[in-house]
Amino acid sequence: MNFAATTLDRPNMSSAYMEFSKLRSGATYNLATSGIMNCSIFDLHFRLDDLDINGPTIYGYPPLLEAIAAMKGVGPESVVHSQGTSMANHLAMAALISPGDEVLIEEPTYELLLSTAKYLGANVTRFQRRVEDDYALDPAEVKKNLTSRTRLIVLTNMHNPSSTLATEESLRAVGELANEVGARVLVDEVYLELLHHPPVPSAVHLGKQFVVTSSLTKGYGLSGLRCGWILAEPELAQQMWLLNDLFAATPVHIAELLSVIAIEQIDTLAARADAILEANRKALIETLSGHPAIELAIPSVGTTAFPRLRQGDVSGFCNFLRERYDTSVVPGVYFERPQHFRVGIPGEIEMTGEGLTRVADALHAWKG
Repeated sequence: MNFAATTLDRPNMSSAYMEFSKLRSGATYNLATSGIMNCSIFDLHFRLDDLDINGPTIYGYPPLLEAIAAMKGVGPESVVHSQGTSMANHLAMAALISPGDEVLIEEPTYELLLSTAKYLGANVTRFQRRVEDDYALDPAEVKKNLTSRTRLIVLTNMHNPSSTLATEESLRAVGELANEVGARVLVDEVYLELLHHPPVPSAVHLGKQFVVTSSLTKGYGLSGLRCGWILAEPELAQQMWLLNDLFAATPVHIAELLSVIAIEQIDTLAARADAILEANRKALIETLSGHPAIELAIPSVGTTAFPRLRQGDVSGFCNFLRERYDTSVVPGVYFERPQHFRVGIPGEIEMTGEGLTRVADALHAWKG
């Protein structure tokens, strides 16, 4: 057997968005990011004696499971620790669906959710989150596309890429629809972590049909810890732990310890994130609101905005912006909306402000 040829012939073996993010999104003024600018290890307060590279981790490190559980208002038996939200989504889908199962996913959505479902052999169908409704979650749209064969409904809250927040009423309605056909609802809540005052309750509290994923990455600038999690009813959580033996087996213990320390200091980290977003959202409003070259509804929450370029080729504009203005954004093609682009505002304040000014200048100069 030609192993290399057989492997490479398989569809959906990569994520186009992640490749862009890792290899082609860099610039001095980087507005292609969506997570709060990274903390350094010096932003966490601990002693070296608090750390070790070995520890009592079997199916989760108990102090970390307890810390996540307390933060999210569930029992530790409902928490599955994972390596970031992306791995949480992969593990959750792998536990919830089998090849050929029908999976209903929002459109537009985060590309990795779509490619993961396809990689796992799902028969993917879609429901719309419409720009004219500010990308609101519409249960009627879900119902229109739901069938008796649907096993899983997948959505993001806050919505990626628009940062629209779903209402509890709409989430409950989607959960009721799922119950009618015996489906689960997977909600990626990684951006919900940005709402600190007061925090918005997780959808996991709306019923057993809800499975939730999240992490410390986007809301707190802790990407380096890779502390993600799944929240699910205990029996399902146990199945996920056993399935995870095929994927990750044993995590890095020092990261578990640092994650516990970070959660103990979460209020300080949240205040840092709030200050960054307050300054950068003001700059976004002052710089791009009402710009004649784009259509833009600026969200009141979240780290991203999703403007539509009125005229011209977006990919060409993004290349022009990067090459002439040393500034990067994410082309909307990675979110199934090729006439849009995503602007991130979670970065260092001075850099973000200058980057937004450069986007405005480039929009004026672009002849597309």
